[in-house]
Amino acid sequence: MNLARKLLHTRYRVNDLEPTVRFYREILGLQEVRRHASPRGATLVFLKAPESEEQIEICCFPGSGPVQVQADLTHLAFEVDSLAEFERHLARHGLKYSDGPTVTATGSVIAFVDAPEGYEIELIQKPHQV
Repeated sequence: MNLARKLLHTRYRVNDLEPTVRFYREILGLQEVRRHASPRGATLVFLKAPESEEQIEICCFPGSGPVQVQADLTHLAFEVDSLAEFERHLARHGLKYSDGPTVTATGSVIAFVDAPEGYEIELIQKPHQV
């Protein structure tokens, strides 16, 4: 018997839906998979990276009170081909890394950018294979 078989999605709740969805689409290049209202009245938007099956569910549910994201609470990590190219992409949108780039012990290079409302996004450039 399998218990949990695979990760399907992760939810992030936000106060202002559209700037967050726009960030994930325009800055990270995610695709909007679907959008609908939940039975409780929340608006849900599901997004995914082009090479991933897992989705991110962005939820706006004003009836549950305001979202206050604490520093270093959680983050999503995405692989990128080049952090230097991604940094230029960010600059074209008036954004910059909040931390890094930093070389890790494994040879990967990581950097962080803040999404709207304070959620952190980690970007990972894996070492080039020779």
